[in-house]
Amino acid sequence: MSKIDLISNDWADLIFEGRNKSYGAYKLRKGTSNRNILSLVIVLIAAALAIIGPAMYKLAGGGQKVEQTQVTELSRLKNAEVKQKKKEPEKVKIEEVKPIERVKSSVKFVAPVIKKDNEVKPEEELKTQDQLNENKSAIGALDVKGNDDKEGKVMELKENVVQPEKPKDETENKVFDVVEQMPSFPGGQGALMQWLGSNIKYPVVAEENGIQGRVIVQFVVEKDGSVTDVKVVKSVDPSLDKEAARVVKSMPKWIPGKQNGAPVRVKYTVPVTFRLQ
Repeated sequence: MSKIDLISNDWADLIFEGRNKSYGAYKLRKGTSNRNILSLVIVLIAAALAIIGPAMYKLAGGGQKVEQTQVTELSRLKNAEVKQKKKEPEKVKIEEVKPIERVKSSVKFVAPVIKKDNEVKPEEELKTQDQLNENKSAIGALDVKGNDDKEGKVMELKENVVQPEKPKDETENKVFDVVEQMPSFPGGQGALMQWLGSNIKYPVVAEENGIQGRVIVQFVVEKDGSVTDVKVVKSVDPSLDKEAARVVKSMPKWIPGKQNGAPVRVKYTVPVTFRLQ
């Protein structure tokens, strides 16, 4: 079997021997070896870049940024967890107990502190046991001159733990859109429509111009059932809008809405219909 030589172009001369070599096909076949060599070189370069490229990227520090970003994110998460677990420390208030009826004389206990002799004040010197026995005073938290050394009590310092203020209930003034028990007009929806119909005064201007329609009014039913924050959300005509807002504001108190068994503020919407007879 003959060997295939990709570099030599002798085969082209054999094929086109005795033929017209000025034809383009000859020149195309003649340049095949150069194209083969160029293709091999490009493939080898691409393979080398695919193998060496990632290694050079890591050496240049490209992977370090990813690791550093991951470490930073982990540290942020840990700090956030620590802040959540950290409780607010209790405030300790120390106050002197008021004198009681019988108080025993006492000498304030001072913890020993190493100082130079010239820095120690006379009142700060530690008293010996003999001096304490002569004085017949107890050791306490304060220097106290008592009024009954036999049956009196030694004054003490009392620690009062001040509880941190409770955060205000977020639902106290919140206006709900939907609650477990929605507010209702006394007597139900039918009584509401009947009350609106009997209390609406059709504006003369709208009646003369034949204007009619449905005005949508929105308001808030407070915890005590009163109606506040009345506003028109769908208008028909200024005169009809004004009358609809007026009649809603004059409504009697509603049965307030409840959430978790407690009355809350609830947003409510009512259609006010104006129809000419």
